[in-house]
Amino acid sequence: MHFQEWLQSLRSSGGVRGPENKDFWSLVPSLPLSSSFSSLSLSLSSLLGIGALASITDDVLLEFYYDDTRTVYDMFQRGLKVAGDGPCLGFRKPGEPYQWISYTEVAEQAQVLGSGLLGKGCQSNPEQLVGIFAQNRPEWIISELACYTFSMAVVPLYDTLGEEAMVHILNMAEISLVICDKEEKAESLLGNKEKGVTPTLSCLVLFNACSDAIVERGKNCGVEILELTQLMPPQPQDLAVVCFTSGTTGTMVGFYQGDISLLMDDIKTLKPTFFPVVPRLLNRIYDKILGSMTSPLRRAVLHYAVRRKQAELSSGVVRNNSLWDRLVFNRIQANLGGNLRFILTASAPISPTVLSFLRATLGCMIFEGYGQTECTAGCTFSMPGDWSAGHVGAPLPCAMVKLIDIPDMNYYAKNGEGEICIRGHSVFRGYLKDEEKTTEALDSYGWLHSGDVGQWLPNGTLRIIDRKKHIFKLSQGEYIAPEKIENFYMRCVPVLQVFVHGDSLQSHLIGIVVPDPEVFIDWVKERGIVGSYEELCQNPDVKKEVLEDMTAVGKEAGLKSFEQVKDLHLHPEMFSVSNGLLTPTLKTRRVDILRVFQEQITNMYSTTAI
Repeated sequence: MHFQEWLQSLRSSGGVRGPENKDFWSLVPSLPLSSSFSSLSLSLSSLLGIGALASITDDVLLEFYYDDTRTVYDMFQRGLKVAGDGPCLGFRKPGEPYQWISYTEVAEQAQVLGSGLLGKGCQSNPEQLVGIFAQNRPEWIISELACYTFSMAVVPLYDTLGEEAMVHILNMAEISLVICDKEEKAESLLGNKEKGVTPTLSCLVLFNACSDAIVERGKNCGVEILELTQLMPPQPQDLAVVCFTSGTTGTMVGFYQGDISLLMDDIKTLKPTFFPVVPRLLNRIYDKILGSMTSPLRRAVLHYAVRRKQAELSSGVVRNNSLWDRLVFNRIQANLGGNLRFILTASAPISPTVLSFLRATLGCMIFEGYGQTECTAGCTFSMPGDWSAGHVGAPLPCAMVKLIDIPDMNYYAKNGEGEICIRGHSVFRGYLKDEEKTTEALDSYGWLHSGDVGQWLPNGTLRIIDRKKHIFKLSQGEYIAPEKIENFYMRCVPVLQVFVHGDSLQSHLIGIVVPDPEVFIDWVKERGIVGSYEELCQNPDVKKEVLEDMTAVGKEAGLKSFEQVKDLHLHPEMFSVSNGLLTPTLKTRRVDILRVFQEQITNMYSTTAI
C-alpha cells in the first residue's frame, strides 16, 4: 500500500496502528524532504490532530476533530474501540517488568467504580465534584474515568497545596468523597474533619489496604473509610492483570514507580515509543550526555557526529539508523529504551541548543508545545517537517492567538511582541466560585490573558520570550523576569536547579543554586578543589567558581549586567514536590523558596555591596 494511501485509510479508521496491526511510528519512514514532503507533513498533522495554519481559511475554529469524540469520556471510548484488549495502563514494582491493564479492563473497572460512587451518594451530574488525592498511577486514571462515565467532575488534590489551601478547596467545591492512594493522606484529611473545618467530607476511599485504626478514627468523626476494592467487587468474568513481554506490539502507557530518582531506570525498562516530558528532564539528559564525554577526543567525535545529524535534520531526515547512530548514539538511545519515535516537551521553555542536540542524538521527532491549564493544555504546537528550534510552533486549529501591548515592559503588538492571549473552544469557562479571578483572566470578548510574553516569527510560529506575572523592579527601576534568567543559568554544567531573586529595595540579584550531584564533584575537582558534595557546597572558593561560570553563560546568552546574579548560596538538597519547593508539574514554588531561604537571602544582601 502506498504510504499516503495508508495514512488516509488510517485517518478514516481513526486508528493508531498500521497494516498488520504494527506500531504506527515504526511505519513512518525516515525520508529526506522532497516535493511531496509538505503534503506528508499536513497528513501527519491531520493524523495527530494538531493541524496547520493553512487548514483554517476563515475564523471558524476547530471544535471537535472527530464527530464522535466530544468529551474526555468519548476520547477513552474511541481508544477502547480501536485497541480493545490492547494494553492501556502500565505499572511496575521495583526490579520487575511492567505489567499492563487492557483498555477493556480499564473500562470495566471504571464502570464498576463509578457505580460504587453512586452507591455512596454521589450524584450523576457535573455539579458532583470528587476529590483525588494521589500520585500518578493506574488507579488515578481509573478513578478519573469512573467519574467521567457518570458525568461527575474531578478535583485533583496535592500534598504541596498545604493545609489551608486544602481546606479551602474541599469547602469551596463542597467535596464529600475523596479517593486517596495512601493512609497518610487520609489521616491528614481526617485531621481537618476532626477540627471541624471540612464539614462536607463524609467518605474516604483508599487505593491500598487500610488499618483498623484509621477506620475507627474515621467512624468517630463521621467519615466512612473504604478500600477501593470495596467499591469494585471482582466479577468471575473480569480480567485480573494482563502482563505483556517486552516484545509485545501495540500502543501502551506506563507510570513511574513513584520515586523520581528511579525515573531513568523506569524509562529504560518501559522502552517507550511516545514520551511526554518536561524540559527539566531533557536538560538533565543533555547534561548527562556531555558529562559522560570524559576525553577531548570523545567530545570532539560527539560534536562532529551531532553536526552531521543536524545537517540531516535541516534536510528533513529524522532517523536512528545512520552511521553516526551506530558508532556514537546507540548507547545514548538505549538508555532511553531504544524505541523512541515521538517526544513532546511542554510546561516550560527549552533551550534551542538542547532541543537541536537531542533531536540529533536521540534520532526521533521532538515536538514542542505551549499552553496552560486554562486553555486545556495546548494552544500551539510545532509542526512535522519543521525541525528548527527556538519556538513553540503555530496555533492549533482550535485556538486563536493574539499579542497585546505591555507598555511597562516595552512590548508592543505592532512590533510582533506582547502578552499572549488565547480564544477558542478549548478555553476554560472560569475559576470555580471566583468571579474576581475569572474576570482578571478572561476579558469580555472571551480572550484568555496568559501572563506570558510572546513574539511572532516570520514563519508564523510563536516564540516565548518573557513572563509578565513573575516580574519585579530593582531599586534603579529596571524590570527583571527571573524565569528567563533561570532558564539561561540552567545551561551551566554544575547547576541542576536555580532560583533568582531580587528586591525593589536592592540594586542587584542573588541566587539559590542546587548543584548537580552527578557532575559537581568532578567539575570542581578539575578546578583543583576536592571534598564531599556537602563540603563543596559550603566552600567559598567553589561558590566563586560556580558564580563565574554562571556569569559567563549569562553573558553569552545576552543577559545585561543588572540581570546577572552578584552572589549565590549553594544548597545541597534538590527542590522537590516532597519538600514543597516544586509544584506537582515541577514548576518552582517561588513564594515557598523565598520563605525557606529568607535567612540566606538576607545574609547575601547584607554582605554584597554593589
